[in-house]
Amino acid sequence: MRLDLGRVRSPYEHIDRRYAPEAFAADADTFVVVEPVVLSFDIHKANTQYRLDGVVTTTLEVPCSRCLEPFAIPVEASFDLRYFPQSSNAGEGEREIEEDDLGTAFYDHDEIDLGQLMREQFYLAMPMKPLCREDCAGLCPECGINLNKGACGCKREWEDPRFAALKALKKDS
Repeated sequence: MRLDLGRVRSPYEHIDRRYAPEAFAADADTFVVVEPVVLSFDIHKANTQYRLDGVVTTTLEVPCSRCLEPFAIPVEASFDLRYFPQSSNAGEGEREIEEDDLGTAFYDHDEIDLGQLMREQFYLAMPMKPLCREDCAGLCPECGINLNKGACGCKREWEDPRFAALKALKKDS
């Protein structure tokens, strides 16, 4: 899943690629790619600088943050990234990151790793707290049953053990 920059001859080119879900290593704790990934982008070349502007589309399966059941999230993430040669990444010491730096990346050996670009877009497209549905009831903290599938008979009233002595005094009076 690499883009050979040596083959980019003109200042502008359009590329469409399709990847099978199996081409992406499963990170079961975070997401699994379940549908083919469609990558479509324009390349704008200026000397050794490249600008990739496009969109990546697929469906990811992620675990719900409350009940841990997997569910599908459609992804249609657009990107606009500038690539510079790794040799120009001299490192300027410590400095504040600017807005323009967030869309800047570096390539090495005249190749851009499209797999890394797509995985980055997947992570950016995922919600911070993925929920299978808005009213997900989650798991019972006592027995661990999925409360979306049924109720359990667990006692849900929690008593702070630090107040046990005060509760005993209240009962005595």
